[in-house]
Amino acid sequence: MTDPGSCGHRARMKKLVNAPRSVVGEMLEGLVSLSPEQALLEGESVVVRAGIPAEPRQREVAVLSGGGSGHEPAHAGYVGTGMLHAAVAGDVFTSPSTDAVLAAIRAVAGPAGALLIVKNYTGDRLNFGLAAELARAEGIPTEIVIVADDVSLHDTVEPERRRGIAGTVLVHKVAGAAAASGAPLAEVAREAAATAAALGTMGVALGPCTVPAAGRPGFTLGEDEMELGLGIHGEQGVRRVPMQPADALVDTLLATILEDRRIVAGERVALLINGLGGTPPMELAIVARRALAVLRGQGIVVERAWCGSFLTALEMPGCSLTVLKVDDDRLRRLDAATTAPAWPGSGKLAPLRRIRPVAPVPPTPVSSSAEQPGMVRFKEAILAIADALDAAEPRLTELDSAAGDGDLGISLARGAVALRALPASSWSSPARALTAMGEALRRSIGGSSGPFYATALLRSARHLTHERPDALAWAEAFRAGVEAVAELGGARPGDRTMLDALHPAADTFARALKEGRPPAEAWEACVQAAESGAEATTRMKPRLGRASYLGDRALGVPDAGAAAVVVWLKPLSRFIG
Repeated sequence: MTDPGSCGHRARMKKLVNAPRSVVGEMLEGLVSLSPEQALLEGESVVVRAGIPAEPRQREVAVLSGGGSGHEPAHAGYVGTGMLHAAVAGDVFTSPSTDAVLAAIRAVAGPAGALLIVKNYTGDRLNFGLAAELARAEGIPTEIVIVADDVSLHDTVEPERRRGIAGTVLVHKVAGAAAASGAPLAEVAREAAATAAALGTMGVALGPCTVPAAGRPGFTLGEDEMELGLGIHGEQGVRRVPMQPADALVDTLLATILEDRRIVAGERVALLINGLGGTPPMELAIVARRALAVLRGQGIVVERAWCGSFLTALEMPGCSLTVLKVDDDRLRRLDAATTAPAWPGSGKLAPLRRIRPVAPVPPTPVSSSAEQPGMVRFKEAILAIADALDAAEPRLTELDSAAGDGDLGISLARGAVALRALPASSWSSPARALTAMGEALRRSIGGSSGPFYATALLRSARHLTHERPDALAWAEAFRAGVEAVAELGGARPGDRTMLDALHPAADTFARALKEGRPPAEAWEACVQAAESGAEATTRMKPRLGRASYLGDRALGVPDAGAAAVVVWLKPLSRFIG
C-alpha cells in the first residue's frame, strides 16, 4: 500500500499498489496468472490469447483493442476465444504506444488481417492509426473501427467526435464472434462498425477517482452534487447537477440515449448497466431494475441485459447505461460462446417472477378471543413503546455504528411500524398480544434483534396463562423471556449485549415485588437497573457479535442493544400500577 503523504490541501492517496510506475505491469501479470487461456507478450504491456497458431496463415481475422489502464476488466478481461485476440495496455488513462500496438498486431494477425477497435480519444486514434499503417506496410491487412458512443455530448460536438466509453465492450463481442465464425476482415469490420453506430451510452459520477501517479482526485464534488455525462478518464462531466434518487437518474440517462439513438416502441435492444469501479452491486441492481422497467414501459423489447463493472474509471463511484439496437444476426453474435474471463454470460432475460410463499400453519389460540379487562391500557403501553423506538432511532443508529453494522435504529423503527399495524384481534389478552407482537417483530426486524425479541415475547406469552395475570405473573413472564434470549444467543451478563440491561432489570423487578414493594415502585427500580446495566457496557470488552471483532476499540460506548432495552422499558413506567 502506498501513501504519498499530504501537501497543503492535497488529498492522501490510499491504494493497494507498490509504486505508481509499476502498476500496469504488475496488474497484467496478476490478470494473466489467473487466466489460463491468456499470455503476456514479452517486453510489452500486451495480453494475447495463449493458443494463437504459430503459423500466420492458419490465423483467423484478429480483433484487437486497448487503451489506457484503469478501466479494468477492460481490456485484458475480454481477451479469449470468441472475443479479442489481444489487448494493448497503456499507462493509467494514457494511450499505449504505437510500437506496443504494432507488436500486438504482429503477434496475433496473419494474412486474414486485423481489426483494431479504438475508442474515440486523440491518443488512441493516433497510436492505433499509425500502427495500422505500419502493419499494412508489412503486408498485414488492417482495418480500424472507431467507437464514439457517448450521447451526453450530443449538444457539444458532432457524432463522429464523441468519446468512446462502455458500449465498446459490446463492439468487442460482436466483432470477436464474427471473426470466430470465419468471416473475412471486411465483414468483421462492417459488423463492428454497424454495432458502434447502433449504440449509445451515458454515464454519471458520484465522485472522482485518483490516478496513482497524480496522487490526488481529478476533481472535487460537494456532498449533494454529481457529474452528469462524464467520460472514463476521471474527467468532469458535461454538467454538474444536484443528487437525485436512482430512478430519476436512470430516467434522465435513458431519455437522452433513446432520443439520440432514435429508439422507439417495438424496437429490440440489448442493455448494459456498467459500474465505474466504485459502485456496489446493490446500487447497480437498483439501476438495472429501473432501466428494465422504463424500457419495457415504453414498449421497447429488451432482448439481453448485463449488469456489472465492464469498463471502469479506477475507483470512481457511478455508472453508465448503454442501449444497443439488435436484430437476429446481432443477437447471434452476442450469444456466441467466448472464453473471455470478463464476459458476463448470456444476458438472457425472463419476466420478473414472484412465487407465493407457503401459508403458515395457523397457531393454536392461546386464550379466548373475548377481550379481557385492561387490554385497552395494555395496547396504549405498547404504542408508547413504538413511539419511543421511533424517537430513539438516530441515537441507536449512532451507537450501533460505533461497534456494529449501524442497522439497529432502523430495524427497531420497522418494529414500531409493525406493532402499530397489529389488527384489533391481537389485543384480546396479554398472551395473545405478546404472541402477535413476537410474530410481527420476527417478520419486520432484520439481523439478530428480530429473532431475540420474537423469542422473548413468545416465551413470555406462554407464561401468562391467567386471564388477569398479577404483577408477579408478569415478572415471571419477563424473566422467562430474558432466559429465552440468553438460550438463543448463548450470551451471559458481562458479555456486553442486551442481556446486560435485561438480566438485572428482570431480576430487580421480581425481587422488589417479592419484597412487597408496589408494582410502580418495583418497575422504577427495574428501569434503574437496566440503565445501570447499559451504562456498565461502556467498560466491557465485547465477547459476542460483530462488536467482539473490535476488542478494546468498542470501549467507551454503550452497547446499542442494551441501550435499546432502556428505551422501551422507560415508557412502561406510566402504565404500571
